[in-house]
Amino acid sequence: MKRTQTASLEHSKALLAGWISRKELAGELSLAVDTLARWEARRVGPPCVRAGRKVLYRRSAVQDWLQAQEMPRAKKAGGRR
Repeated sequence: MKRTQTASLEHSKALLAGWISRKELAGELSLAVDTLARWEARRVGPPCVRAGRKVLYRRSAVQDWLQAQEMPRAKKAGGRR
């Protein structure tokens, strides 16, 4: 019985490799879980997938979204024209 549970857990981890939960993402971004939920409702945050009540984010999609949020540097005032 113990061996079946271990195999099932390993299979589950392999299935979700590359995915992160909302709670884990909130921790990595130092945000509240509620903030990510609000972003999902407004469709402004990183793309996510719902599996029942569980919300998952693909790590590569989050990285792409973060890069898209990158702001260009402002030019220094008083420079040449």
